[in-house]
Order: sequence, then C-alpha cells, then structure tokens
Amino acid sequence: MAEPLPEFDLHGFLPYRLTVAAERLSAGMARHYRDKFGISTPEWRVLVHLAHSGEVSVRDIEARVSMDKSKVSRAATRLEAEGYVAKAVNAGDRRLVELSLTGKGRDLMAELIPLAGDFQTRLERRVGRHLAGLEAALKILMEEQT
Repeated sequence: MAEPLPEFDLHGFLPYRLTVAAERLSAGMARHYRDKFGISTPEWRVLVHLAHSGEVSVRDIEARVSMDKSKVSRAATRLEAEGYVAKAVNAGDRRLVELSLTGKGRDLMAELIPLAGDFQTRLERRVGRHLAGLEAALKILMEEQT
C-alpha cells in the first residue's frame, strides 16, 4: 500500500487561487476584444504593451508580459499581417526585432483602451472597499524576488 500523501488544501493555496482568478479575469476581458475586434489574448498583450511603452523589442515584451518568446513572435507576426504593428531590426543589436504600432494599430487601441478601462471600473466596483488591500498585496507579490 502506498504511503498517504501529506494533506494539502489546493483551494487555499494562494498561487493556485491567483492563477485561477487571473485566468478568469483574462477570459472575461478577452471575450470583449475577441468578439469585437478578432484579436487573441497574446495579441492584446502585445498591443497594449506597445501602446503603453512605444517601440520595444520582442524580448522586452516577453519579459514584461510573462509570455513565451514564440507566443509574442506569433502574435506580432499576425498583428503585422493585419497592419496593426510594424517590425524593424534594431540598429544597435541586429538580433533584436523592434515592434511599434502603426496608424491602424493606434486607431485600434483608441477603441480597445476604453473597453479595458470599463472592465477595470467594473472590477473595482466588485472588489469595493477591499481594493486598496488588494492593490497593496499585488504590489508586494509583483516585486522582483532577490
């Protein structure tokens, strides 16, 4: 007979709960931009990062949005094919591909950003008086570990 496993409360395990919550929130937001604009979650993450940061490398997006390089590259390729993103080789390091929003991409983000803002407002209302504590906890959890 196998040794019994140690007791473990999966539903009380914070990393599990945060992952499930993040996936549910991401899926809720994704329905809005997928249905209206036909873009995927990785494409949204690339677009919103470019709207926030300007011209950046695939490597930078990969690091900042916690996505595999291959997902970032595929999303960028599709966004380029749709005319939302322009690619250019970095003059200082030819191994890096720089991405930037095109005019069409900026127009898309002008429509997407208000949707994201509305989604944020609804979440803040749901969390209510707990928002400040949640924000403080997330800040701690998102700090780089040394």
